[in-house]
Amino acid sequence: MGTERFLLELPVPTLTPEQRTQWARLAALTRWSRNDPVAGTERARRTFLERFENEVDPDRVLDPVERARRADCAKRAYFARLALKSSLARRRGGGPDAGAA
Repeated sequence: MGTERFLLELPVPTLTPEQRTQWARLAALTRWSRNDPVAGTERARRTFLERFENEVDPDRVLDPVERARRADCAKRAYFARLALKSSLARRRGGGPDAGAA
C-alpha cells in the first residue's frame, strides 16, 4: 500500500494527540523524501527574514549592507528573547504555555 493511500485512509478526527503527531511526522517525512526541504521552505524562510528588515528599515532608506546588519541584530534579539521566555517558563515549572502573556 502506498504512503499516500495509507494517509488518506486514516480516520483523522478519531486520532489521539499522539497519533496526530505521528501522522503529521509521517506526512512530513514522506514529503521531504520526495522533495528538497531547502527549496521547499525557501519562501517561508525568506518571508521570516524579511520581517526583520521591515522592522529595522520599513521605508528602505538605509544602505542594504547596514539594513542587513541591523536585521541580523533584530533576528538575534528575537531568538534571545525566545530563549529567555523559555528559561523563565521552565524555571516556573510551567508547560508550553507558561510563558504566554
